[in-house]
Amino acid sequence: MGKALLKRVGLLIGTMLLVSVLAFAAFSVLPGDPTSSVLGVEATQEQIDAFRARHGLDLPVWQRYWSWLSAFVTGDFGQSFKFDMPVAELVATRAQVTLVLAGEAFALIVVLSLALGLIAARRPGGVVDRAVTVLTQITMSVPNFIMGIGLMYLFALVLRWFQPEYVPLEAGLWPHLRFMVFPALAVALPKSAMTVKLLRGAVLGELGQDYVRTAYSKGNSRGSALRRHVLRNAMIPVVTFLAMAIGDIMAGSIVIEQVFGIPGLGRILITSIGNRDYPVVQAIVVVLAGVVVGCNFLADLLYRVMDPRIDGR
Repeated sequence: MGKALLKRVGLLIGTMLLVSVLAFAAFSVLPGDPTSSVLGVEATQEQIDAFRARHGLDLPVWQRYWSWLSAFVTGDFGQSFKFDMPVAELVATRAQVTLVLAGEAFALIVVLSLALGLIAARRPGGVVDRAVTVLTQITMSVPNFIMGIGLMYLFALVLRWFQPEYVPLEAGLWPHLRFMVFPALAVALPKSAMTVKLLRGAVLGELGQDYVRTAYSKGNSRGSALRRHVLRNAMIPVVTFLAMAIGDIMAGSIVIEQVFGIPGLGRILITSIGNRDYPVVQAIVVVLAGVVVGCNFLADLLYRVMDPRIDGR
């Protein structure tokens, strides 16, 4: 297990280094000069030279990358070209909003998938099971931004259940949740559908095991056997899937922020790309990649803890 853990840590570090190289190189070769976006087309050559020297844009690409990476690993993400403030401060402020949305979406995924998955598995082939299957097929096939547009149109414009204006958590829990439940649903529904199918299949697979028949012989009902015996084993693949899905939830939250006008990482990412504010874009890309890679790493560890039969190879 120790050797396998070291291999995975090495793979994690190598993956993040590759991501950092690709992120830095991609924005270094893109057409367009950040000086014109920040200073305007009427900037003098002296102003342009001073700007480039201040931000190290006059250095070779490899030297700029090494300087950026050395600072990045210490928590210094550089200085924003457009906002003239530390990137770490800018990203941290917007990341709080995205994390709240992602956390609420994750909570909805857990609640919806557990409820629907167990209901469908109790009577496979029944009316409820068929209805859940159709619902999951629909939600899996619709992109989350289309889901978000549909939810906004239905609940904001038709039913008028909420105003499509972002309400921060500081304004009160209930007003915040009245708004955020819909973008959180848009993020959660596709992943909930996948989780429901996974949980339903795992539960049905466990119901055919010998220990379940033993539980029936001891007088346990189907519901009691599900809760007390089956669910624990069936949750092993579900928990690891949910851990791996956290990165996708973060990415989906960034997309949905654009639909609902939420001032999180998504808005600052789009703005920074348009302004050629590369330090901000690079920081967001690497941080999101770190979340995805880290969640996959933790999911792998969690799977091995929950299922000791994995030998660590």
